[in-house]
Amino acid sequence: MAVSSFHRVFTFECRSDPDFTSLPSTDNHHHNRRRHFPTTSLSSAAAISSPILRFPPNFQRQLSTKARRNCSNIGVAQIVAASWSNEGTGNPNAGVPTPVPAVASAVDATTAPVPLDLDADVTDGDVVENGAVQTNRSSYSSFLKSDASKTIHAAERLGRAIVTDGITTPVVNTSAYFFKKTADLIDFKEKRQTSYEYGRYGNPTSTVLEEKISELEGAESTILMASGMCASIVLLMALVPAGGHLVTTTDCYRKTRIFIETVLPKMGITTSVVDPADVGALQSALEQNKVSLFFTESPTNPFLRCVDIKLVSELCHKNGALLVIDGTFATPLNQKALALGADLVMHSCTKYIGGHHDVLGGCISGSLKLISEIRILHHILGGALNPNAAYLFIRGMKTLHLRVQQQNSTGMRMAKLLEAHPKVKRVYYPGLPSHPEHELAMRQMTGFGGVVSFEIDGDITTTIKFIDSLKIPYIAASFGGCESIVDQPAILSYWDLPASERAKWKIYDNLVRFSFGIEDFEDLKADVLQALEAI
Repeated sequence: MAVSSFHRVFTFECRSDPDFTSLPSTDNHHHNRRRHFPTTSLSSAAAISSPILRFPPNFQRQLSTKARRNCSNIGVAQIVAASWSNEGTGNPNAGVPTPVPAVASAVDATTAPVPLDLDADVTDGDVVENGAVQTNRSSYSSFLKSDASKTIHAAERLGRAIVTDGITTPVVNTSAYFFKKTADLIDFKEKRQTSYEYGRYGNPTSTVLEEKISELEGAESTILMASGMCASIVLLMALVPAGGHLVTTTDCYRKTRIFIETVLPKMGITTSVVDPADVGALQSALEQNKVSLFFTESPTNPFLRCVDIKLVSELCHKNGALLVIDGTFATPLNQKALALGADLVMHSCTKYIGGHHDVLGGCISGSLKLISEIRILHHILGGALNPNAAYLFIRGMKTLHLRVQQQNSTGMRMAKLLEAHPKVKRVYYPGLPSHPEHELAMRQMTGFGGVVSFEIDGDITTTIKFIDSLKIPYIAASFGGCESIVDQPAILSYWDLPASERAKWKIYDNLVRFSFGIEDFEDLKADVLQALEAI
């Protein structure tokens, strides 16, 4: 392949072993992250008849993880050096290639992940000794006090796992990674060296997203998967043993319930189902069964019920069970489940984190120990997130705080408006005093999101007429994106069940779930009011 750089002078072309003898040595003081070649070197290179760029002697051609971090294409990595030597400075190890630590989360699950300091990056004031960055600055976390800044810069401008002068994180489109020699592979397998190995086990672009989410959640580690449902399934299969027992709640995403009711029993796993606010029922389930974990959404889907995370975490831990919170409706900005006591928090990244209705993904965050257990099964099952999807999530997160701020505001104002309207029977929104867990939500959440569920004062036909009269929102599944979305759960999610079965879960024909996007509030208000007037 050919990669254009300084395209008016020459092009880069991949060759196995570039010759370093044609160029004079250059100064060794270019140790900042902008690794430009001196002008004299460029002139010399232009004069060479061969189209191959010949690197100066102090540019070590070490094909390690740093090379792969520097490039968004593995072909380019074949010629890009991974480290700089201190040749000519008296260093006895000058010119000796030294492995550079890679990302612990990329290590094959067959070997225990090794926690590494990923904050190290080559910045002004840093030097590189024997192929390793010796940084003089503190952790980037000390610079990013607010979530708003973390969504933009965490794991990128400060602490980037991919070294590049580009503002945006590159997409590393590769299914496999190579080792320069067999000895390097053996070192990797015996945990003396870390690296990426195969696309299913890790990817540099995905690593940036994992670290960014970890920073927002205050987690030691995060694992990405191909969808939120994939994350739920792998988590439960990894942490609940065959013949085990778990507890979940009555109000939850239907596909999660179907998996728990139909698939887990095949492995001998039993389940207790409790009301999200019934702490007594949870305590009884914990005392009467050997419970592995309590899996619950908070807020829940579609009634936005809330679980007292601090209280139930204490109960679970007292009885040897884990607490897992699906925080998709809350986002990492409106609720810090791990700080409240949860062991793991998961999200369908497809919703608020992506925010643009253009990508599927899921994530789980928590301690390195638990995430490593989940990662082992994940590597076997293979539901890996595509690096292009990771890039879209990283891009989406740049505006997460702005979008959630707008959706929090619109959701709260629309919930009040709907509750006061005579054609609306009931509204479900944690920000309203009428919500059964309003006081709890006020304690453990900083915002209540853009999803408002409510019941129209009428039958299925009236409700359909209301939805069909709306002009702005799409009739579709999902939520949390820029565009408003509306649906009738009885039709969209439960239409295969008779009305009597739907009623067991309180999914009545007049229930509406409205996900407000980031459109102007006055436009949304006018649209909702005219649709209500039409019924």
